[in-house]
Amino acid sequence: MDLAAIQSALRQEGVDGWLFFDHHRRDPLAYRILGFQPEREPTRRWYYLIPAEGEPEGLVHRIESSILDGLPGRRRVYASWSSQVAALGEMLRSCRRVAMQYSPRCAIPYVSLVDAGTVELVRSFGVEVASSADLVQYFEARWTEKKLETHVRAAGLIDSIRAEAFRYVGSKLAAGELVTEWHVKNFILDRFRQAGLVTDHGPIVAVNENASDPHYEPRADRHRAIRRGDVLLIDLWAKLAEPGAVYYDITWTAYCGDAIPTEVERVFEAVRGARDAALKRVQEAVREGRVLRGFEVDDVARAYLHERGYEEYFVHRTGHSIGEDVHGAGANMDNLETRDERRIIPWTCFSIEPGVYLPQFGIRSEVNVFVGDREARVTGEVQTALVRI
Repeated sequence: MDLAAIQSALRQEGVDGWLFFDHHRRDPLAYRILGFQPEREPTRRWYYLIPAEGEPEGLVHRIESSILDGLPGRRRVYASWSSQVAALGEMLRSCRRVAMQYSPRCAIPYVSLVDAGTVELVRSFGVEVASSADLVQYFEARWTEKKLETHVRAAGLIDSIRAEAFRYVGSKLAAGELVTEWHVKNFILDRFRQAGLVTDHGPIVAVNENASDPHYEPRADRHRAIRRGDVLLIDLWAKLAEPGAVYYDITWTAYCGDAIPTEVERVFEAVRGARDAALKRVQEAVREGRVLRGFEVDDVARAYLHERGYEEYFVHRTGHSIGEDVHGAGANMDNLETRDERRIIPWTCFSIEPGVYLPQFGIRSEVNVFVGDREARVTGEVQTALVRI
């Protein structure tokens, strides 16, 4: 934990402190941002206040008094619920406004981790609770040079596996052999293992109307054969199997056949155009040093598809933050599921992945965008035309 950096950020945010709270590991962000792992599972509530000025202070239960060992600052100890409330009130006596892992109306679920009762308790002391969303992004979502390096290495491997998966389908079709979504999913997972990559779930391998379900995944008891004349969508994400590695997450779409139907081509062109328009907005803002917020990027992609009559078929946000979790804690490109007003900041990464999901087929095109100090760039290969199988 970089205490000086946190306190500087608190002063910039205009809050008196950052109050961390946990019970049974409800808040994984707290452990990562504070940079500690307790020796035992926390079964009692603990609090840790980092003030904008001065020494941090913790509040722990008597039977778990060492739970915050390793963190700087003094400790208060409680046993009864009444002594807990009294001690917390004393800790907060000089605070008018504190940040917590709270999001008004749960606008950002990734940050909304403190329960309503605890927020009520803090407010009962006359303290305003502010969202820590921007603070979390600054200390959790920013990458290091090492993280970027793991991402780039993973990108090279995954781009190769993606291309190999499409060739695998092509070879099976050419030979007249059965190939299914389930076969391709397991082909990709085998290649991940061989390449030293890990993933939390997936990949998505979907044909035709299955590709119109953005989170469809084939199973052993639920999958379809892939045949000529099918639209095939593959969404795959993974990271290197090493500490601190971050994800690479992409979606490509193919057509199994020689002559691509006009409607399929038209939808792909619309999706590609929406992706590129959103990317252009990000790159221009970063290059010019302008503030850009997540919802604005979503607006660009959605407007592009609206002009072409496809907006109602674009049913998810334009992109999500990427980190050690495939859905990270930084700004999302979203003004549909939520209105994400967090700023896009340097040394973060996110996806841009518009999609159009018609009843007969779905198409999505996804790239990963890394924002540096003065430029934003796509970190892997970019699909410019439908893959022909």
